[in-house]
Amino acid sequence: MVSRKLFSRHSLGGQLLPNRVVMAPMNRNRATDWQLAPRAITAKYYAQRASAGLIVAEGTPVSPQARGCARTPGIYSVAQVAGWRKVTKAVHHAGGRIYLQLWHVGRVGHCSLRVDGSPPVGPTGIGVRHDRVPILNGGSEPVMAPCDAPRGLATEEVRLIVDDFVRAARNAMAAGFDGVEIHAANGYLFDQFRCPYINDRADEYGGSIANRWRFLLETVQAVAAAIGGARVGVRISPLGTAHEMLPDPDPLVNYGYLASRLQRLGIGHLHVYDQEGSWIHDRQGELLPHLRGCFSGTIILCGGFDRERAEAALRAGHGDLIAFGKHFIANPDLVQRLRSGAPLARWNSTTIYKGGAKGYIDYPALDEADAKVA
Repeated sequence: MVSRKLFSRHSLGGQLLPNRVVMAPMNRNRATDWQLAPRAITAKYYAQRASAGLIVAEGTPVSPQARGCARTPGIYSVAQVAGWRKVTKAVHHAGGRIYLQLWHVGRVGHCSLRVDGSPPVGPTGIGVRHDRVPILNGGSEPVMAPCDAPRGLATEEVRLIVDDFVRAARNAMAAGFDGVEIHAANGYLFDQFRCPYINDRADEYGGSIANRWRFLLETVQAVAAAIGGARVGVRISPLGTAHEMLPDPDPLVNYGYLASRLQRLGIGHLHVYDQEGSWIHDRQGELLPHLRGCFSGTIILCGGFDRERAEAALRAGHGDLIAFGKHFIANPDLVQRLRSGAPLARWNSTTIYKGGAKGYIDYPALDEADAKVA
């Protein structure tokens, strides 16, 4: 008998999800230029995909300093909260559940992305050498530019960023989100503090494993105290090399420590992302079973999954929910397609990060596609 656990229910943060398919957070860069608020098409985009058991909306800067890309919507102004409220209302009206991913890019950014022209910030002044980020340079579409050199954060500034995340989490709840996910993956700020090759600080946020995770754990604890731990998740990317990161020298120890501490804090979920879609599918690998042993809450797995791989991971008990990324771009009805075994449409890579409605809300569902063919 074919397993269908992917389409069974699961409880998360006090909500019963109708299936275990998660829409992974993916930046789409469609915000307004000046207010950096979600537009009407963003509400439609997420509502089209509300059949997912859970949507984790795109990485959203928690402050002007946190920005790293042009046209990413924030969650720190009245206009942004109002824009996101329209998104959550549309998703809930369509029967969905939606979290917001809270984001600070750290050293990955450009001075032009801030009104005051200030540089990116990081654990130290060590910058990225080859990465480029999208900025507005007078044209109608963003252009790619090299990252500017970062400024190392003072100890008291680190604590102020904790406050930024708390404020953003409260704003997210005011905007109607069902929960939040703290972005600690992919070479962004919390990942930079975790990395011993970048973080050479001499204060309480550098040096030992405990110190390098301190910033993230203080943030998680503060956000959980503000909105309730069950509604808080954390995303990590063990072994990831995005944005010129180097793989962790001892991932079992370092990520096991983090998972154990998150377990004590009682958060709702841990989102584990394999950027290459490789090690997360290794049946002989040690990392996933180790994380499962350290964290008994909901674990979301992401990276190179199809239906068969998703069912296998759920049967093995390594995760509770499976996140799909780019497949959700071109398949607003991805859950239906996975359930029926229908073919998946391909995404247009040229419109992922730029444009308006094209490549955003114009991908048809199965019944719409059939109607066009007829």
